[in-house]
Amino acid sequence: MSYWVKEIFFSLQGEGAQVGRPAVFCRFTGCNLWSGREQDRAHALCRFCDTDFRGTTGIGGGRYPDAQSLVAQILQRWPVSRQRPYVVLTGGEPLLQLDAALIDALHQYGCEIAVETNGTRPAPPGLDWLCVSPKANAPWLLRQGDELKLVYPQPGLDPESLEGLPFRFLFIQPLDGPDYTRNLQSAIAYCKAHPSWRLSIQIHKYLGLP
Repeated sequence: MSYWVKEIFFSLQGEGAQVGRPAVFCRFTGCNLWSGREQDRAHALCRFCDTDFRGTTGIGGGRYPDAQSLVAQILQRWPVSRQRPYVVLTGGEPLLQLDAALIDALHQYGCEIAVETNGTRPAPPGLDWLCVSPKANAPWLLRQGDELKLVYPQPGLDPESLEGLPFRFLFIQPLDGPDYTRNLQSAIAYCKAHPSWRLSIQIHKYLGLP
């Protein structure tokens, strides 16, 4: 299987339970909830996405003909050979492309594999960390994992109804955009009133990191 990748870059994880951790991010092209074109946003299943996942024009982007060639590019961006590479597979929607061959190849080179997904597709076995960020208008298949990260507020997706799901961590992340300050205050208030939830802030945006 070939893989279509928007970009591959080394940075710090900016949100959720792994915040601050150095990682190589592999951003796959494409998503099943939005085309990525602004003219289609109003009719998309997810209308608030802030990520560019169209095409293969980013650093390290391109079509990779097999798992080994993609892993080679990922490993080139990990700076310390004596430490286990932490690789975040994201998108778009990475589970549109991620398969057993890529998981096996990453593990062959000692990588720890994290996935950030909207939860609409099944996850292949062998992942080391699974972060699910459900969207209110989309079918939601993956209802267990390591981390549930809920963009808030989302009408039709009540955090209280999700508290019993088998995730190790529950995060509320304020919806970015023109109402961010209000959404942040609402998220803070919700976490204070519901202590099983933690606040997730996208610190990479404050720090100017990719």
